Amino acid sequence: MSVRGAEGQLALINARLLDPASGLDVMGGLIVDGEVIASVGPHIVKSRVPDGMPVLDCQGLCLAPGLVDMRVQIREPGEEHKETLRSAGESAVAGGITAMVCLPNTDPVIDDVATVEFVARRARLNGLAKIYPYAAATKNLEGKELSEMGMLAEAGALGFTDGTQAIRNAMVMRRALSYAATFGAMIIQHPEEPSLAEGGAMNSGELSTRMGLSGIPVAAETIMLERDVRLTELTGGRYHAAHVSTAEGLDVIRKAKAKGLNVTCDTAPPYFALNELAVVDYRTFAKLSPPLRSEADRLAVIEALADGTIDAIASDHAPQDQDSKRLPFAQAEPGGVGLETLLPVTLELYHRGHLGLLSALSLLTDKPAALLGLNAGRLKAGNAADLILFDPERGWKVEPEKFRSKSKNSPFDGHLVQGLVERTFIDGRVVFSRHA
Repeated sequence: MSVRGAEGQLALINARLLDPASGLDVMGGLIVDGEVIASVGPHIVKSRVPDGMPVLDCQGLCLAPGLVDMRVQIREPGEEHKETLRSAGESAVAGGITAMVCLPNTDPVIDDVATVEFVARRARLNGLAKIYPYAAATKNLEGKELSEMGMLAEAGALGFTDGTQAIRNAMVMRRALSYAATFGAMIIQHPEEPSLAEGGAMNSGELSTRMGLSGIPVAAETIMLERDVRLTELTGGRYHAAHVSTAEGLDVIRKAKAKGLNVTCDTAPPYFALNELAVVDYRTFAKLSPPLRSEADRLAVIEALADGTIDAIASDHAPQDQDSKRLPFAQAEPGGVGLETLLPVTLELYHRGHLGLLSALSLLTDKPAALLGLNAGRLKAGNAADLILFDPERGWKVEPEKFRSKSKNSPFDGHLVQGLVERTFIDGRVVFSRHA
């Protein structure tokens, strides 16, 4: 699939260059030299490309940094029938994701140095999207004893989390925030008070009552966020709330930021593109964690993306096999795949006038990279040539059976979207081409 010359050089010309970090939005080109960006800007045109260097005419398509996805469940090791590092990598590059961070809820749990190194090594061998691990905040995700955070951070863990479950014990969370703060590491929380959410299948309210399903109240998110913000203030720690889904929860984050606390958050595409009505026909593919919320909450998420309260958008990719989803709604596993729909669903924010194109892309590139401490998500000379070429206007229908992921459980099944990745480059190599 290589289009590069013998010296590992390639000129991409006639592209709409988009670099959210610098505000660049201009027609021009980019030169790849080996694994890095050598030069980028409007001055790179065909007539100025050195003789003998291969040229790729981008035909006016958008050339942007590869996406950085900060919340992915990969399932390997332990549940390879749902997803593997390889299948997740193939799905990611088809969606324009060049770096992603995986949750530690695998089997075995990512709570020791050997497992952190296993993930990094296997991902490198695949040569697809770069995969970085979070490590467990508590040993075996049991919520009791802290993991060896210092050693795990040295081994390459980008943050600490108990994955899809909250760190429920306040003293354990206090200790985690304090310990991680000594080396500037981030604690990532699934903000849901477990006893309030227990047994719940969807958003609590009139619709859940009508459907005869137990609900998860908005307060489950708000109470956990309120507690954790106070603990962050107490410890001086660094706290990140994942997939925030409610207006009230976002108000807690907003107030914490106004106080100058080191509190950040992300959301995922379902929470600004769908609401609880997506589960009306007991559609288990729309059963997520946290659950899809009310229309008022959905609009509040969009507002928080626009005003900067939300720091990043992550796919929250949670592959489940058919046996886990084709069950009565209350028994079905929550979660949806999201790697191949992350870009087009996020671009709905642009197409509907909520965000500018660079602002929408920033939430997928330089902003998550900055949170994670990764030198990624920018079109900058010297940076790795992790790039995507995409058409922001190209419409298509979401057909999960065509996904490269092993699992097909998309809440966007059948949706019409706009925005299609044509090529993805990792370290200057073409790792995905729509027409290959």
